[in-house]
Amino acid sequence: MSRSFPIPFLRRGLCCIAVATTLLPLAAGAQTPPAAAASGARPAPPPFSFFVTSEGTGNGANLGGLAGADAHCQKLAVAAGSKDKTWRAYLSTQAAGGQPAVNARDRIGNGPWYNTRGGVVAKDVAHLHGDTLDVARLGNNLSRNTVFTEKNEAVKVAGDTPNQHDILTGSTPDGRAYTDAADHTCSNYTSQAEDGSVQLGHFDRSGGGNTSWNSAHPSRGCSQPKLVATGGAGLLYCFAVN
Repeated sequence: MSRSFPIPFLRRGLCCIAVATTLLPLAAGAQTPPAAAASGARPAPPPFSFFVTSEGTGNGANLGGLAGADAHCQKLAVAAGSKDKTWRAYLSTQAAGGQPAVNARDRIGNGPWYNTRGGVVAKDVAHLHGDTLDVARLGNNLSRNTVFTEKNEAVKVAGDTPNQHDILTGSTPDGRAYTDAADHTCSNYTSQAEDGSVQLGHFDRSGGGNTSWNSAHPSRGCSQPKLVATGGAGLLYCFAVN
């Protein structure tokens, strides 16, 4: 026997079916993880804020002073896509001509600094230089495995041909200017003479019995050929200050 239902009852039933049909997809969507999470995608690495120059200026240690060195870092960084940062060369200058000394550590910002592959090379200035016993034991992360050019390419290390592990710094191990009478900066990066000298670091932490990244030994002269003969190519460390 068929049964008849009042019209209001049928309307209520259809309404409930419609609501249930609408809520089912919403509940299913709430249980489905986002596409990025489901695929295991990782967040993008931070923009790079440290690199070794892929090339020198070609004029030996004559960089045009600190301004010229900074401009070289800036030019290479911008060409590599870093257009919103201010870049400084890691260089110290000695007091001369009535001008005070400049410490490399004081002109590179506060960190942290990341290489072109998103790895942290140093958390801050103290970590970079090992200012305390604790951070000195920890050590910064500059090595042949973490130092790359602005093009995200490896730099030639000791044992490669040519060897280009010497990086111009003009600095003491703690990142400061020399205070003695000797020239450690090739006349504050204005000389490309066959004589003179600039202090160099070993980014690969090897060669010559000295593993210092910023103060391993002096160059044999200030000209491009003398820098090459020493084991470098006039390359620089570049740090973003912002």
